[in-house]
Amino acid sequence: MTAPYLAAEELTVAVGGRDVIAGVSLTASRGQLIALVGPNGAGKTTLLRALAGLLPSRGGLTVGGEAVTSLAPRERAKRFAYLPQGHVVHWPLPVRDVVALGRYPHGAVDPARLSRGDAEAVARAMRIADLDALADRPVTELSGGEKSRVALARMLAVEAPVVLADEPVASLDPYYQLEVLGLLQRTARAGALVVVVTHDLGLAARFADRVLVLAAGRLVIDGTPEEALGEDPLAEVFRITAWRGGAADQPVVVPWSAV
Repeated sequence: MTAPYLAAEELTVAVGGRDVIAGVSLTASRGQLIALVGPNGAGKTTLLRALAGLLPSRGGLTVGGEAVTSLAPRERAKRFAYLPQGHVVHWPLPVRDVVALGRYPHGAVDPARLSRGDAEAVARAMRIADLDALADRPVTELSGGEKSRVALARMLAVEAPVVLADEPVASLDPYYQLEVLGLLQRTARAGALVVVVTHDLGLAARFADRVLVLAAGRLVIDGTPEEALGEDPLAEVFRITAWRGGAADQPVVVPWSAV
């Protein structure tokens, strides 16, 4: 296994005087797709934002061997590409210009005046997200699923070594759910560390190399999909049973009943 690129040690986040993330420790290497799962209110979004350095926290947090708190905002924005849940653009900008915002950490402040390298990065991200046909459309005229793909392309245009995506397929139809998780998996295989928050345990089992299970702000399981989504964890953490099978040498998990 390659050396850890992202490391958290006893990471704790307080909100309103209460620890909503309590002593989470983990290491993660580039080349992995990690699914972060857990019941509602477990703290998944809070943990993801804390890993990106977007929330004040206690404990240790390093990226590439450097303390996240020591990085200037622009340098941190180059290291972490963060896709928030329900990301919405309110201005009628062309899709291409919205995707180009992902190059801002690299100094591209005007989408109409991109360097060759920035333009190529934007073009790659749009092609990956299947947006070429929508390049000149105002983003406000798109469907919810199309807007989600624009937000994903903007994140990919950063070309950061760490990609943090919060529910990136929540509003997508099944075709694009599979397409988006597939491209995030390929992004990991190309050398990025990808962490995806998802409620879809089937997609986590299908695409993740590793699954982190969060419950009440604590990391309770860190393992393979087979380990983390086994019968006992699902019953204890999610209060469900699931049907299990396999296809193409990959696990299949289908939530079946409440317990």
